[in-house]
Amino acid sequence: MKEFNAIIERGEDGYLISEVIELPGCHTQAKTFDELLERTKEAISLYLECTPVVIKERFVGLQKIAV
Repeated sequence: MKEFNAIIERGEDGYLISEVIELPGCHTQAKTFDELLERTKEAISLYLECTPVVIKERFVGLQKIAV
């Protein structure tokens, strides 16, 4: 089992959007967080079936900064 990092944002239309950092072009959207997680897992599985991937760890982390 592999682990992936996803950035989750809320779009202007209110939908949640996830983008998998390690898999360029792998993203999806949904109305609820639970639905988004399921769709993201499905998107990752489909991506890995269709695209030979050499995953290079490049994600370091996220940090909120107050100014």
